[in-house]
Parts: sequence; structure tokens; C-alpha cells
Amino acid sequence: MLLANAVIFLCGNFVGAFHKRQMQVASWDLYRYTLKCIQVRMKLKVEKRQQENLLLSILPAHISMEMKLAIIERLKETNDNRQMHDNNFHSLYVKRHQNVSILYADIVGFTRLASDCSPKELVVMLNELFGKFDQIAKENECMRIKILGDCYYCVSGLPVSLPVHARNCVKMGLDMCEAIKQVREATGVDINMRVGIHSGNVLCGVIGLRKWQYDVWSHDVSLANRMESAGVPGRVHITEATLNHLGKAYEVEEGNGHLRDPYLESMNIKTYLVVDPRSKQCLSNNHLPKTRVNDGLKMRASVRMTRYLESWGAARPFAHLNHRESVSSDSSSSQGRRRKEIPLCSTGRQRTSDRNSSQKGRIEEDIYDEMMSTIEGLSSTNPWCGKSDDFCGFSLIFAEPGLEKEYRTIPILKLKSYFACASFVFLCIFVIQMFIMPKTAKLGISFGVVAVIIVLILFVCFAEKCLKCCSDQWPFLRHLCAVSEKVETMPLLRLPLAVITIAALLIIAIFNMTTEKNKPANFTGSNDLCATTNTFGNTTHSCIEETYYAYCCILGFIACSVFLQMSFELKVLLLSIAVTVYLIIFNTLQHKDFYGNSTRFFIKEPRIMTNLYLVLFYITLVLLAKQIDYYCRLDCLWKNKFKKEHEQFETMENVNRLLLENVLPAHVAAYFIGEKRNEDWYHQSYDCVCVMFASVPDFKVFYTECDVNKEGLECLRLLNEIIADFDELLLKPKFSGVEKIKTIGSTYMAAAGLSVTPGQENNQDRERQHAHIGIMVEYGIALMSKLDGINRHSFNNFRLRVGINHGPVIAGVIGARKPQYDIWGNTVNVASRMESTGELGKIQVTEETSKILQELGYSCECRGLINVKGKGELRTYFVCTETAKFQGLGLN
Repeated sequence: MLLANAVIFLCGNFVGAFHKRQMQVASWDLYRYTLKCIQVRMKLKVEKRQQENLLLSILPAHISMEMKLAIIERLKETNDNRQMHDNNFHSLYVKRHQNVSILYADIVGFTRLASDCSPKELVVMLNELFGKFDQIAKENECMRIKILGDCYYCVSGLPVSLPVHARNCVKMGLDMCEAIKQVREATGVDINMRVGIHSGNVLCGVIGLRKWQYDVWSHDVSLANRMESAGVPGRVHITEATLNHLGKAYEVEEGNGHLRDPYLESMNIKTYLVVDPRSKQCLSNNHLPKTRVNDGLKMRASVRMTRYLESWGAARPFAHLNHRESVSSDSSSSQGRRRKEIPLCSTGRQRTSDRNSSQKGRIEEDIYDEMMSTIEGLSSTNPWCGKSDDFCGFSLIFAEPGLEKEYRTIPILKLKSYFACASFVFLCIFVIQMFIMPKTAKLGISFGVVAVIIVLILFVCFAEKCLKCCSDQWPFLRHLCAVSEKVETMPLLRLPLAVITIAALLIIAIFNMTTEKNKPANFTGSNDLCATTNTFGNTTHSCIEETYYAYCCILGFIACSVFLQMSFELKVLLLSIAVTVYLIIFNTLQHKDFYGNSTRFFIKEPRIMTNLYLVLFYITLVLLAKQIDYYCRLDCLWKNKFKKEHEQFETMENVNRLLLENVLPAHVAAYFIGEKRNEDWYHQSYDCVCVMFASVPDFKVFYTECDVNKEGLECLRLLNEIIADFDELLLKPKFSGVEKIKTIGSTYMAAAGLSVTPGQENNQDRERQHAHIGIMVEYGIALMSKLDGINRHSFNNFRLRVGINHGPVIAGVIGARKPQYDIWGNTVNVASRMESTGELGKIQVTEETSKILQELGYSCECRGLINVKGKGELRTYFVCTETAKFQGLGLN
């Protein structure tokens, strides 16, 4: 009997330790997944913030959300391997706005200055200048539209209409002239500002599929551009329409723009020059800064400019993506107050780095606080009280049917250990009954049958590991191993096995209990002392049997609870049936004179104690099963949330990547985002880049503003189709090395050779080095072919005019509020002149480019000498496009 007690003690402790270990592992898994879920959620918040900042850095808020939804929808279509097109047109994100003022500003003398700059000096100079202009635009409620080289244009009255839009633009123009004047006086560099303003209506939005840039179109925009080119350096040049909106806010004088621009003369546009109210004050203070200029006259003009402009402290491109807040206007304005100090030495970036580090610290604090609050909330919840949106009442069934189905079919990785532990309980029950019960045939047969069942179930569970080496020789074993692999994952297989195992243990625990009145015993004693199970020497054999059968029944209960992740309802059903049968059996036994005539206390009655133990263990194990089910469901819920949020996180990352690559080339985008993100200036010098400008000059004639075409909107829809089709050509592997730079009205600008790592160009052979020039010609021919297709469908007769040049360029990213990738240099300027002086349907190239094309096998026709603005007489060539079509096959 002592051995039986020892077995009961051993079995109870072993199963308890197994149960505790499994619960610890489950709790650790729940904690781990919860922590992952929180971390992914915080990353998701950061990604969303970066995405919003990035999107707003490209596009205004009123149009960005619509395009963001379109990108996400396109990603979903790509993931589903389907393409849905509601109509034959690409989406058009353009809206019409009335009563706005358009400002164009050009830095006079900048081209000459830029030719003396290093790549970094040029990028820093442009970023500081345009950063200052962005600040002035914000102060005057203007929206910067685009930067074209050293030309800056913005609009007031977008997206919300402003009654003082003309006054805002004039004030901004005067502030820009004043800022450039300060630079000129501080550095001695001969630069100036020419500003033109016109008021009217615009169509604004985004066209094309790649390299989105917010832009404006209308006849009024073209007129504002003319006002700038016909303006006077250092003055703000306005039309009569703008003057009418100004009222008497500013003094004006005759502008005589018609004398400087034939278009203004033909359109009979009357122009005016605004008188700056600060001009008199500036005249009295003219002598103040001149003493400081002499300090740096020995330096190059570009160095003086760069060092002075760095003191303005403009934010760097994409600096706001890695921090919680973008650069505040307060800090910018506070730095602006110190600009009268004219340092001509390097100033550093300590203030910026301090601000960035403090912002990173605040982000980490936010992450820690949210993690702690979530973990505390998780710890405070329990399955007995409290409401949750994820569960339905006390049953804890998931509110989402799909999640409930997933929970019911989720693989149970530790299931085989449950069967092994249940087998150990069976072995303990067998040993206990062998020690205490009479050794009868009934006992041996019953345990033999159950043992066969348990062994077969264990064999099915562990066949995969035991018979792996023999499965190749015996097909039956191979099928058995396949079934064994599915035990943990297939509910229709594991549930019957678990029910059979638990039912067998619950039945065998009570099956051999005797119902006879008297049994032979080896014990002596009186019936009057059958009080407790501890006084074995004074109890009858029947009392001992009944007590140990009760222990076996409790071990059967415990075996049922070993199956932690099994259905709670099934466990409750099995336990309820078992406890009901047990109570009936224990309370219907008829033992005459079993209690004798003596009076007992309630707690001393063995049968009542047995009933109490069974009910107590039943309630305890049901509550424990409920708690286990709750934590298993919580674990499933957090895993599901982690999966969904991880998918959202990946979607956000993909959207961010697409957005950034829509602003920058892929290799430049990697510079600013990702694990190795960089916050320094991006600037790069290339020795050989091929630049192309392709325009549709006829579109200017085609574009009209009337009620029939919705004030020009339908004309822009056609332009959107043209640009979008041009963009789609870049998806072809053949043109993977071509990078779209931007669109300027109906002009398309692209470059090839920017993906080559600088410094490695000289390591390539000459033919390979110049191959991208041939690819650019092929791209120009493809554009012409694509435009022909559009003509056939739209019944138009547009023709493309293409100009190509190659040579050294400087590439960089400028602008903090709306970062923009661009290229500069004489190569770009000449390529633009090749287009503007070219002929419709032809590709015009310089003499140097034509020589390389002829080496590549292309045929070029000499056009002769033409006058190019700023370059004098240049000999140019037309590429024979018919022969080029055949040469394209060789390039592939």
C-alpha cells in the first residue's frame, strides 16, 4: 500500500510538473508573440508617419491620400496576380482652381556661378537657397510647385482659395529679391533675382506613372513664365490682372514688358514693376555689410556663397523621415535672425544633430511606454470578467468566424507529448490497481485491452520518428509515417485519438471496481473504524478499494487535463460524463453494515469524502481548462494580429519604397532609407551621362480652355496618357538603365548612365561605356512609336521633337519640404537646346554624340551649323531613325 501511495504521489507530481512546464512554454510563446506584435505595431506607426511625411513631401495633402489608396490597391492587385482596369485611361489626379496667383522666379547669374562649383557646393547652395525660398513661401501662404534648374515657381491660393493670393505672391517675390540681395552684399557674388507674377486660373495635380511631381498647367501659367523671362533683375514684374487684385497695397511703376517679350506685345499684356517699401531703408544701410565682404575675397565665389548660405541652416532632404517631427519653422526663423552675421568659414551642424538625437530619444520613449501599457493591459485581463471586442461573452468564442475556424484547426506541436504523458498516467493506474486490487482475470483482460489501444495510438503518433529508416522498404510503413506526420495538424485525426485515449483512461480507472458485499481480506479490524484512508490497519478491504478507485478516477481526470490545447468544450463534456458516472457508481454501492451503528461526523464519512474529492477535482480541472483555453485563444489572437500587422508593415514598406522611388532613382532612394540610411547631402559627379529632352510642341496648340473640354481638363487627360505610356516603356528590361528625371509641361526629360557607380566608368571598355547613349536613342525612337499609337487612337497628329547630348553632369537631391532629384551641368543645358532647336519627328544630337553613335553603328545626317543660345554656332546632326530601329536589336 505504501508503494501504491508512492506511485500516486509520483504520478501526481510528474503530471503537475509536465502541466506547469507546458504552461510556462505557452506563456513564454504568448509573451514573445505579444512583444513581436507590439514591436511591429510601433514599426508600423513609424512607417505610417514616414509614409505620410514622404507623401506630403512629394504632393499636397489634398491629393496625396487619393494617390496613396491607388498605390495600395495596385500592390494588392500585384500580390493577387491580377490586373483590373475599369477603363482604357490611366487615372488622372488633376483639379481646377480659380483665382490664384502664379509666381516664377529665376536666379540671374547662377549658371555662370554653378560652372565653378564642386558637386557638393552646388547641391548645398541650391538646397540652402531653395530652402530659404520654401520658408518665405510658407510665411506668405504660397505653395512651391517645382524647381527647374535655378528657376523656382509657386502658387498662392492652393489648395484653399485665398482672397489675398496676389498680395501673398508679391510679398514673397519682394522677400526673395531681398534674400538674394543680402547674399550678393555679403559675398560679393554678382547674382540677382528676376520675378514674374500673374493671376488667373490653373489646373493642378500629377500626371504620369513615375517620378511624380506636383505641377500646374494653364494659359495663365504660361503667361506668368513669360512675365519672369521679360522681367528686370532685382524687381517683381506683375500683370494688370495681378495689379487689380492688389488694390492699393503696393506702389507700382510701368514695367514695359512688351518691349522685352514679343508674346506680351502680341497679346497686348500691360505690365508693372512693384516698388519695394523697404528700398529706402536698404539705401540708408547699404554701407554696413561691405566691410565684411573683403574678409573672404580671396576665396572662390562659389566657396563664399556656400559658406554664407550654410549659416542659414536649411533642413536637409528627407531629414524628417527618420524623426518624429520635421524641421520646425521656429528654429528656421530663429536662425534667420542671425543671418546679418556673415561667416565665411565652415559652421558645422551641431544644432541639427542635437535636435535629431533628442527626437530619436522621444521616439524610443514612446515605444517603451506603449509596450509597457500593452503588457500591463494583457496581464490585467482574465477569462472570468471584463469585456473584449475579440471574444463573445463567457464562452470566449472569437467574434470573427474566420479566426474561430483557424483556432480550431491550428496545429498542436506538443500533441505527441500529451499522449506520452497520458500513457504514463495509464501505467500508474495499472500499477496502483495491481498493488491494491485482487489479481483477477477481469483485471488483466481489461488492462490488456486498454494497453493495446494506448500502444497503437502511441505507435501512430511516433511512427514517423521510429520507422523513418524502414519506410522506404515497406509501403505500409510509408503510409503510416504519412499519417503520423498529420497527427499534430489534422483535427479530424487528432481529436478521435485524444477522445479514445481519455475515454479509455476514465473507463479503466473504475471498470474493475467490485460491487460485491464481502471480499476476502488480509486485514483485520472492525467495521466501526472505516473512517479515513490513512488508518489502513483498521479498515476493511472494500473501503480501501473504494478509496483507491477514487484516486484512480482523479488520475483519469488529470490525464484529461494534460491535453492542454484540446477543445475546451470536449474536455468539459468528457469530464462531466465521467464525474456523473463516477458519482452514480460510488453512491449506488450497497454495503450492508458498512458504517456500523456508530455516529460519524460529516467530514469523516468516506463516501462523502469521495464525492467531495471528485466534485472538487472536477471543478478545479474545468476552471483550469477554461484558463488554459483562454490563454491558448489569446496566443492565437496575438499571432493573428502579429501576422496581419506584419503584412500591413510590409505593405507600408512597399508603399514607402514605391513613393520614394517615384521621387528618386532606386540607388539614390537606398541612400536615404533602409537600414543604412544616410542623412548627409546626396551629390554625385558623373563623367559620361546621356541626357534626353523629348517634347510634343503641338500640344501647346492642341491645349485650349473652353466648356467643351472642361476648361482644359480633357486636354490634360490626353497628355497624361502620353506621359504614362512613355513611363511604361521604362518597365522594359531594355530601358532599365534609363531614368526619368521630370516632365516640364509637355516635355519629357530622361537620362542614362546615372546607375553606374562613379569612378568605375574608366574601368569599362569604350563600347560598354557608351552603350547607354545607344540605349537612349532607342528609347527616343520607342517614344516616337508610342506617340504614333496614341495618334491612331485619339485621331491626332502629334509629333515628337527629341534632343540628346552626353557628357559630365552633377546629380543631387535638393529641397527639404519637397525633395527633388535633379541633374545639372552644361550637358543638360545643351541637351535642352538640342530639343528646342530641333525639328518635329527627328532626334537632334551634338557632333560629339553623333561620332559615338556612328561608332555604335547608327547613321547620322549632318544638319549644319545652328545658333544655340549661350553657345553660339554649333554643328548638329539628326539620327536616322529608320536604321536605328534595326540597330536596336543588336543592343539587346
